[in-house]
Amino acid sequence: MNIKEPEVIKKVKAKVYPGSPYPLGATWDGKGVNFALYAENATGVELCLFNDSKDETEAARIPVTERSAQIWHVYIPDAKPGQLYGYRVHGPYDPAAGHRFNPAKLLIDPYAKAIAGKIEWSDALFGYETGNEAEDLSMSETDSAPYLPKCVVVNPEFNWEGDRAPKIAYHKTIIYEAHVRGFTKLCPEIPEEIRGTYAAIGHPAAIGYLQKLGITAIELMPVHHFIADRHLVEKGLTNYWGYNTIGFFAPEVRYSGSGVLGEQVNEFKQMVKDLHKAGIEVILDVVYNHTAEGNQLGPTLSFKGVDNASYYRLAEDKRFYFDYTGTGNTLNANLPNVLRLMMDSLRYWILDMHVDGFRFDLASTLARELHEVNKLSAFFDIIHQDPVISQVKLIAEPWDIGEGGYQVGNFPPGWAEWNGKYRDCIRDYWRGEDSILGEFAQRFTGSSDLYGGGYRNPTASINFITAHDGFTLNDLVSYNEKHNEANGEDNNDGESHNRSWNCGAEGDTDDDVVNALRQRQKRNFLTTLFLSQGVPMLVAGDEISRTQRGNNNAYCQDNEISWTNWERADRDLLEFTQGVIQLRKEHPMFCRRRWFQGQPIKGTGLEDIVWFLPDGAEMSEEHWNNGYAKTLAIFLNGRGIHTPGPKGEQIVDDSFYVIFNAHHEPVEFKLPPAKYGKDWVQVLNTVDGKIGARSRHAPDESIQVESRSIMLLEHKIVYDSAGKNS
Repeated sequence: MNIKEPEVIKKVKAKVYPGSPYPLGATWDGKGVNFALYAENATGVELCLFNDSKDETEAARIPVTERSAQIWHVYIPDAKPGQLYGYRVHGPYDPAAGHRFNPAKLLIDPYAKAIAGKIEWSDALFGYETGNEAEDLSMSETDSAPYLPKCVVVNPEFNWEGDRAPKIAYHKTIIYEAHVRGFTKLCPEIPEEIRGTYAAIGHPAAIGYLQKLGITAIELMPVHHFIADRHLVEKGLTNYWGYNTIGFFAPEVRYSGSGVLGEQVNEFKQMVKDLHKAGIEVILDVVYNHTAEGNQLGPTLSFKGVDNASYYRLAEDKRFYFDYTGTGNTLNANLPNVLRLMMDSLRYWILDMHVDGFRFDLASTLARELHEVNKLSAFFDIIHQDPVISQVKLIAEPWDIGEGGYQVGNFPPGWAEWNGKYRDCIRDYWRGEDSILGEFAQRFTGSSDLYGGGYRNPTASINFITAHDGFTLNDLVSYNEKHNEANGEDNNDGESHNRSWNCGAEGDTDDDVVNALRQRQKRNFLTTLFLSQGVPMLVAGDEISRTQRGNNNAYCQDNEISWTNWERADRDLLEFTQGVIQLRKEHPMFCRRRWFQGQPIKGTGLEDIVWFLPDGAEMSEEHWNNGYAKTLAIFLNGRGIHTPGPKGEQIVDDSFYVIFNAHHEPVEFKLPPAKYGKDWVQVLNTVDGKIGARSRHAPDESIQVESRSIMLLEHKIVYDSAGKNS
């Protein structure tokens, strides 16, 4: 094949400069590009330059002769943004010793800021001869360049127009977990040519929807460049969720509607800028625990070929990998160069891409020193002392699949956590499972049993009922069993214990009674979520009854199973969700910064929170441990908010009486005596889903609360002529 050489490559062959070991990656300075690669155990490195992303071989191969400690570097004058490149790294191919160098394999730069295209699966992408009896102990000499996407030199300049981070306090945060493609792919208000892209998320229609819903932060499922696994592609499926990273600095190219030669970077930045203008933060779901290269039989795409032993946790037999993630490998966060990679990546997304926080997938893996999870590990130490990373939102998924990996409540101060115990408890309560009211009370008030020590607050708890992994809210009340047949694994994948209840029929039904109950249950879940202390997280589409038809593991379904179907949106549920979110945002009582104390408030004689039985009596210790109990009421004292406002002022809110009835029959509740409130107004009832003032009730009055429902009553603070409340 004859390839026409651009002038820059002709010049490259004639002259190269030594360059600098920092910064790592490819850096354009306006006059040329500096390339720097960490490869401690390598014996040689070659920089490969390409004319076009579809070229099967490089137009120039430049030996990198300069090495400073473990970093290889070279400077190419006149090289510009848009230049395509990759590496070939020389060294021993000795899997038994942990080394898998193979110069026949083109490699992605671990610090690449953009990647032009997707992998075209071929046996050539494997460092060994597939089908050989020796498996990975054999060595493949087939060139992988035709099948590997190329790295792109990017121009870091972008007109941010004075963009500033919204910096929304945790206690005022409402998170919306969304998939870039799935959220916008079917949205009729977004131009078809950009649906499923970063530009679509930043489109006025999408932003307007988020604003009207009331969320303050969108948490995007993985947007780091990832790989669709070969076995999925061969079955006509894909890695839709994206938890299979190969580029920790590069925006996923499949979500770019503007181009692949660096345009994806600017498109992402424009999305962030537009969201910030609307007062919405951007949180990224990041996967630093493993890479897309799999185990010893996985492909050689980047880290494995750059310096396998310097990136991965290897077993005692260094041919194999420790696997705390279920993906075949684990990045070694104990090694200084891996920690540097992670921190450089995080800082890049904050400083260059302006994101506002991160949710760390399988974060327990990052906290493992040797094998045990250690909340004082180097990973946390470095983050806490970093003046940039420590100032954004840091959210842990506090578990992995290894021994001792379930670490809910054990992350250090400064971190929030996905509270899996909240999810499980609230699901059990509303499906009528025997459970202890004491745990429900803990979850509703912020889970002080998990986060009450070590200077942590209720906002350490990210409360959620559903997440991307598992049933949608609609399916949680519509299916008892998972229905994952479309995944091609004989319905053996996905969680089998979902704590779901189909309300009397499996899947879609024409039974009006069942459908009415399902709607009520959805409102019960949403109301509980947004009235609970902590930080609520809503999954995109739950507010409009999005269904995956019972699939609780749609990781490989880039189609209508996963996409939000806006044409079938449940407008009534959307209106209810908007209302209950607005209710939360209007009342500081539901988003406290500090714990309830359960002590009398000076001047009132009333505690900040009091728990009642249906007969109006205060709950005693024995009532908390009744597994069959399904009903309780909670008094929330509007004058019991102990923390000052932003100007040091006392925060005073209305008082509320929240009645929960998860029993299958109506229950009569007696309201508390006059000292708690002389006039109560019903402002929410999940039976009909209406939000707003309606019936008025007197102290000690008995009212009937329907089965499986929530009633919220409000007592407004009355101010006298001097402006004092009474």
